[in-house]
Amino acid sequence: MTTSGQQENVCPNGTVEKTTPVRKATGQTKGGQKLFSSGADAAKVKGTANGAGQVQGIVGRTPPQSAARTKSKQAKTPTQTAPLVSPSGRWGQTLCPIDALTAILIGGQGSRMQFCKDPMWKLCTEDMSWFAAETLAEGPTPEARIGHTAVYDPDSQRIFVFGGSKNKKWFNDVHILDTQSWKWTMVEAQGKVPPLAYHSCSMFRGELFVLGGVFPCPNPEPDGCSDSLYIFDPHLSIWYQPIVTGDKPSPRSGHSACVIQERKIYVFGGWDTPVCYNDMYMLDLGLMEFSAVKTTGKAPSPRSWHGSAVLSDTKFLIHGGYNGNNALNDTFIFDIDTNSWTEVTLPQLSIPRAGHSIITMETDGSVSRRLLVFGGGDNEGNFYSDLTTVAVEDLLAAI
Repeated sequence: MTTSGQQENVCPNGTVEKTTPVRKATGQTKGGQKLFSSGADAAKVKGTANGAGQVQGIVGRTPPQSAARTKSKQAKTPTQTAPLVSPSGRWGQTLCPIDALTAILIGGQGSRMQFCKDPMWKLCTEDMSWFAAETLAEGPTPEARIGHTAVYDPDSQRIFVFGGSKNKKWFNDVHILDTQSWKWTMVEAQGKVPPLAYHSCSMFRGELFVLGGVFPCPNPEPDGCSDSLYIFDPHLSIWYQPIVTGDKPSPRSGHSACVIQERKIYVFGGWDTPVCYNDMYMLDLGLMEFSAVKTTGKAPSPRSWHGSAVLSDTKFLIHGGYNGNNALNDTFIFDIDTNSWTEVTLPQLSIPRAGHSIITMETDGSVSRRLLVFGGGDNEGNFYSDLTTVAVEDLLAAI
């Protein structure tokens, strides 16, 4: 027992936490408001395929900040007095693995358009126990936000948080969490990068590759999407734009980006109001050249805010998302050797959701052993706090 009377709990990786562990949480928060713009305000998706396997879904009104701009008529609920024992329901958060048994949850937005008051949690995946981690970390913590990114650098053992938005406030800051000392620092970076939300961020050779996203210009309202690539060098604390050639993606946000074989980034989907995409692009990190990928098989429908995860050296997964009218619950696996899509059925992920997190844990050689899926929301006012495990072996056996 500590001097303050708090029980010390030891995470399976040896970390001591002064907080109460809980078991896997399964639940949802009914927020009353719709997370996205109303289906009555959006036209049905109209698909027109091109040579790269692209389908554009034309929708009527789907602002990138729809979660923050949707008005809720839900009655107020009593103030919560008991401490939370697991994360509240949310969407737009990040869940970042830092080793085979630990992941860090940061940020998100829940019911009544409220930013989560429990913005940081530590997950021990050996027994699926949660630890409230905000008070454990020292230093200036990131302001509440959604649509940010968080990536982990195993060499420096640090998490890099970039961008995001909070109502009409937009961020281009970089916050670093040292997972050994549990100290936050805010980087005073050189170079220029615009405030961005719903962008993608990939770690390659110790640098952050930020692509696309929504930006505000010239006022706090979202004004469109970026097609630019920015790189952050943590060693020099500087942003720069590389020279990129080839057929690069059009401006978009809410897309996914998967690093494969430590030399390629595959970019899928996203949207730039009023268009949703299901096209695929590949960035060769050696040549710094984009190319449109011509795919075969049944491709996912146009979507944004979907979840994605790398399954092996040659395969990655796409799940759920938002198509301009509704949240989705379907799952697809892409094989980079054959450039083919395969749809798979996952009964444990039957609930439609978007803005959720998918991570891979316990990597064995070149193949990940399991996926963890957390949170997200739908167009009916639900915000989820459930945590679902999917065996990668079962996924690969299904294709």
